[in-house]
Amino acid sequence: MPPIVFVARCVIVEDDKVIASGRNRTTQTRNATRHAEMEAVDVLLGQWQKHGLSMSEVAEKFSNCSLYVTCEPCIMCASALSILGIKEVFYGCSNDKFGGCGSILSLHLSNTTPLNNEVSPGKCFKCTGCIMASEAVLLFRTFYEQGNPNAPKPHRPLARQA
Repeated sequence: MPPIVFVARCVIVEDDKVIASGRNRTTQTRNATRHAEMEAVDVLLGQWQKHGLSMSEVAEKFSNCSLYVTCEPCIMCASALSILGIKEVFYGCSNDKFGGCGSILSLHLSNTTPLNNEVSPGKCFKCTGCIMASEAVLLFRTFYEQGNPNAPKPHRPLARQA
């Protein structure tokens, strides 16, 4: 059996040093918000909370960070990255179904308006895509061809293919 490939990977970098990483755990956790970007952000928020950083200090830290991810952040992740004030994002392949950095919406280009006074508006961030896109697509193909070991077992038998 070939090694398991985790396609949706993400790292957050500050001063040329990886300070957090994440991988897509939506199927494993059965939680649709557990994208690689959210996993990496949660690692940082936990670290910074332990160090007693204030909200403004956390915002300042994010404004100095770059995020690298296999696939274009979805609309949810791009919106969250905008609200957090990430400096820049680099991704491999486009996300033609849910992309929030140009494929479907361009949330990195505009300030989002808060829905209430509790959430600050998002900030624009630089976004560079299609970095090693063919390699990123190959990772996805390899992953889906071998099957997802974290996928839940079907409740009913799979339909036969003719």
